[in-house]
Amino acid sequence: MTNYPAITMFFIFVFATLMITYWAAKRTKSRSHFYAAGGKITSLQNGLAIAGDYMSAASFLGISGLVYLSGYDGLIYSIGFLVGWPIILFLLAERLRNLGDYTFADATSHRLDQIKIRSLAACGSLITVALYLIAQMVGAGKLIQLLFGLPYEFAVVIVGVLMILYVSFGGMLATTWVQIIKAVLLLSGATFMAIAVMWTTGFSFETLFEKAVSVHPQNYSIMQPGGLVSDPISAISLGIALMFGTAGLPHILMRFFTVKDAKDARKSVFFATGFIGYFYILTFIIGFGAIMLISTNPEFLNANGGLIGGNNMAAIHLANAVGGDMFLGFISAVAFATILAVVSGLTLAGASAVSHDLYASVFKKGKVNEKDELFVSRISAVTLGCVAIFLGIIFEQQNVAFMVGLAFAVAASANFPILFLSMYWKKLTSNGALIGGGVGLMTATILVILGPAVWVDVFGNDEPVFPYKYPALFSVTTAFIVTWLFSIMDKSKSSKKEINAFDSQFIQSQIGLKKE
Repeated sequence: MTNYPAITMFFIFVFATLMITYWAAKRTKSRSHFYAAGGKITSLQNGLAIAGDYMSAASFLGISGLVYLSGYDGLIYSIGFLVGWPIILFLLAERLRNLGDYTFADATSHRLDQIKIRSLAACGSLITVALYLIAQMVGAGKLIQLLFGLPYEFAVVIVGVLMILYVSFGGMLATTWVQIIKAVLLLSGATFMAIAVMWTTGFSFETLFEKAVSVHPQNYSIMQPGGLVSDPISAISLGIALMFGTAGLPHILMRFFTVKDAKDARKSVFFATGFIGYFYILTFIIGFGAIMLISTNPEFLNANGGLIGGNNMAAIHLANAVGGDMFLGFISAVAFATILAVVSGLTLAGASAVSHDLYASVFKKGKVNEKDELFVSRISAVTLGCVAIFLGIIFEQQNVAFMVGLAFAVAASANFPILFLSMYWKKLTSNGALIGGGVGLMTATILVILGPAVWVDVFGNDEPVFPYKYPALFSVTTAFIVTWLFSIMDKSKSSKKEINAFDSQFIQSQIGLKKE
């Protein structure tokens, strides 16, 4: 049955965001505006935008879906996602802002070989962006399929086209404001859902959990850990991916260049952590509320007893149960806004990696005019949009939160070790960083392909070559060890210059705020 309130709100949001894009496009004339919104975003606005970037379809639909499916264990994702923020706050935010201009590769290559390090950073960024985009496109396709009754493939194409429009015309300014609006709407909608769920239990968590346990097929098992991640290695590996992956996500790291100085960069993380922490508490309540209110309601179930649209739609069906068609329309439009905002940020990060890091810095060695670089950025955005549509169609059956877990593993293995060591370890050399980061990237990517998620679920093999779902424990450790080993073995003349340059870089990373 067609949901007209949802469709109406969907079109209102799309129209509003296209107007924002039109407004931003008139102000996006320079490289600084396209990549970093001219550095004019305030810390509160940036905190909301970071939260908007982070509270993705995987978080809202995926985590509430995992809680609906597995109960308590779904919380491991939300806790893991959140724990990464103190790392960014205390270790990276200020130094990144003081050392870089537009992308995190600016900071990592500050004292190292530009061509080697930017090539590595761009590859790590593009693979992370591709994996993350899959999750968002799958969520978007399922959502529009549910709302409009359109074929899944056509729904994915709609999202891809809108994403290309936002990024190629509006740049970072349009992306930032879409994220801010979406963050406010999502926090408001999720708050209402959580209050509505708690209202039915007399605001008693004990009643909520008792009712959920009584109707869930696994009964008390949903209140015990071990259902989703069953062995210690997988649990540690997932935790490492979520913690360090956050600090290696290119679209999150780009946001620190949109504020005027390092102090605002730190404050941005403070605001973002508060908003994100509050949101993850809500997703837990929403997941258990869905078990309690919709898992036994035939209105929301298919012929096999599963949720219509799959477990990722648990939050959407719960919105219908607690608020009727109008609220379902609002939450569906917000979920769609969530996806559009995140894919726009991801596409911008990917386009920046191609145009700023590869084209301008590696191929043209910095001798490029802004007009040409912006043209390459826009072409890259269109290309990435087409790739995202293709991947979204292929990976239709994957759980969106799980796909994000894989993206985090790559970010933690390829991006974080090099970014962290370039700022804090004097003896890091370009050769060590290139080999270590490259090995981390390849290890994470190969183990993802050989693991159960791709080797069994996508390729259809009976047994995975690599037994664990999450490769981060192995790939991050490998990246750090190989980077350390090849750096201390590097006795070249360039390595001595790079080591000597650490002190001046360290001073700039510390006092950049004063200079500004």
